[in-house]
Amino acid sequence: MKILVIEDEVELRETLKASLTKEDYVVETASDFYTALDKVLVYDYDCILLDVMLPGGSGLQVLEQLKKEGKSDNVIIISAKDSLDDKLNGLELGADDYLTKPFHIAELNARIKAVLRRKQRDGKETLEMGNIVLDLYERNLLIAGEAVPLNRKEFDILHYFLLNKNRLVSKSALAEHVWGDNTDQADNLDFIYSQIKNLRKKFLAKQADVDFETVYGVGYKLVKK
Repeated sequence: MKILVIEDEVELRETLKASLTKEDYVVETASDFYTALDKVLVYDYDCILLDVMLPGGSGLQVLEQLKKEGKSDNVIIISAKDSLDDKLNGLELGADDYLTKPFHIAELNARIKAVLRRKQRDGKETLEMGNIVLDLYERNLLIAGEAVPLNRKEFDILHYFLLNKNRLVSKSALAEHVWGDNTDQADNLDFIYSQIKNLRKKFLAKQADVDFETVYGVGYKLVKK
């Protein structure tokens, strides 16, 4: 899962990035209005943590632009402003939640998980296809009821494909979602092939009735056999 932290306060931004990275999220950051706007218009995120007061503009303007573009990134406003008007304006513009500074990281994590459950999983804690079940809370995989160990990236890749069942996922979109937009600097995307190959081996060993269909030169689809 990929999170964008839009926060101009250096210490808080770095604290959030470190804490969320420990929770196995891919975390990117923006420290001002224009960097934030550039990122949200170019990339997709599972969740955006958005400060209202930013150098160069307002976080509410970022929300307005997301709404205009029809993007469905989950947004949690994090702001020192505790006025009812700010909360109502943010929620009317499409924010999913509002958290007032200072807050505990544990509370933020709970809010993020709640937003993701509501928006992407319809409240479910698992994603299923055929005889495979991915437990999003415990971060493990069951194939025909048998536990199959996954490393962090394998879990993130399979999670992304289960959210996009039977849809073509390009290698560039997968790399950007799971590894972050720093993959733009990679010479090639061979590392994706290695991860998909490892998942296929695990599917085959446990007789999973799903597989990755390769669309050569483009990407993959997760389909039932």
